Amino acid sequence: MVAARATVNGKVTPISPAAPHTSVLDFLRERGLTGSKEGCAEGECGACSILVARPGVNKPTDWVAVNACLVPAAALDGQEIVTSEGLATAGEPGTPPTLHQVQEEMALRGGSQCGYCTPGFVCSMAAEYYRPDRCAHAGTGPAEGDAAGTSDAEHGPNGFDLHSLSGNLCRCTGYRPIRDAAFALGAPTEDDPLAQRREQSPPAPVATEYAQGESVFLRPGTLSEVLGVLRERPEAVVVAGSTDWGVEVNIRSRRAECVVAIDRLPELRGLSVESDHIEIGAALTLTEIERRLDGRVPLLAQLFPQFASRLIRNGATLGGNLGTGSPIGDSPPVLLALEASVVLAGADGEREVPLADYFTGYRQSVRRPGELIRAVRIPLPLSPLAAFHKIAKRRFDDISSVAVAFALDIEDGLVRTARIGLGGVAATPVRALATEAALEGKPWVRETAEAAAEVLRAQGTPMNDHRASAEYRSAMLGQSLLKLYAETTEAVSA
Repeated sequence: MVAARATVNGKVTPISPAAPHTSVLDFLRERGLTGSKEGCAEGECGACSILVARPGVNKPTDWVAVNACLVPAAALDGQEIVTSEGLATAGEPGTPPTLHQVQEEMALRGGSQCGYCTPGFVCSMAAEYYRPDRCAHAGTGPAEGDAAGTSDAEHGPNGFDLHSLSGNLCRCTGYRPIRDAAFALGAPTEDDPLAQRREQSPPAPVATEYAQGESVFLRPGTLSEVLGVLRERPEAVVVAGSTDWGVEVNIRSRRAECVVAIDRLPELRGLSVESDHIEIGAALTLTEIERRLDGRVPLLAQLFPQFASRLIRNGATLGGNLGTGSPIGDSPPVLLALEASVVLAGADGEREVPLADYFTGYRQSVRRPGELIRAVRIPLPLSPLAAFHKIAKRRFDDISSVAVAFALDIEDGLVRTARIGLGGVAATPVRALATEAALEGKPWVRETAEAAAEVLRAQGTPMNDHRASAEYRSAMLGQSLLKLYAETTEAVSA
């Protein structure tokens, strides 16, 4: 067995003696790369972000920003990463390095004060800087406070998408100079080594068996090997992006004797569009799904910008979001409204289960010991009217108090079919079956919407917690349907 090692800023670095639960953040800092900082240890602040070479959508390789605090260091085996220190170009002996364009713009435009969060901003900004399809937007006039003009409030004239920084928090600089730095970036030069690196294939997945003491991190090479491990060790923790398990390790000091990584399994990374369904591999990240679907599923397109942050979406997967069974996950309501099903793979074969029948209780499902979610299937054709409403305390990078997804087919003024998925109002994500029945066959008029909204307010069993009261959650359910009706009639009248 070859010793686990990673390429860090161009240098091959052994992962040993890090424990299997050691995060990439701690692994880097223990080796003197202290640009990455720990701010929250749960993927909300972005102070720890780094760049990882991943399979690209438009080029062989994409530079992807991820939260180093969540990813196990052992997951880097065979992988290639760049930290904020590695962005600068080394000079001659005795001379300081040359700043990367992102670092230079942040310095010139006052994008840093205390500097604690700056390396994380720089890495997230660099990932967007190197995004292959980033291109200049045709301005429609100056945005507020931006004399250069932008096509919208969240994109610069250079095509920079501010959503790429939604997972990075600053508490002293203020965001305008950071935005100014982002919007001032040009295109990478032809001799930029990181831009050139995009033209080469990313590191191939490496079969990993990394053990220290009683703990082991495994990355089998095939799905059948994974299923064999799970049959022998049903207690093993399965991780893809580790955006959930990493929080358990950091905040709750959870440890596992065996962690099995499935994020690079080819069998879990496909995306196909058939005549009657779309199949999405359970280990594709949300960012990969978003860019590969490119708006083909409008309801998912509405979900993605509201799902945590770009840093989280670069690691999080549909399989992981469904596998945790959380009643406040954002993808289940959307997938319920789309009438999706999950493909479960086990040692005895595969079975397809409608998502509406998948959840059985709080963080419980029909998934048997030793089974994995291999893929999610969405039937075609899609309902033409779709909307996702997320009610949370922050606009982005927050957990839902209530999430509602609608998929309606309205023909000749009548609601032919209605599918509504709900999150945050019961022990599991649920379909609003009574509300669907109250809509179907009825004219799509205000009276119908108001009557159905009353039904929707009574759906689920919402609870009181620190995010919202039960009464507020119920009220938001009804208001969500009225909002959908108002938006629909405005669109029709326009």
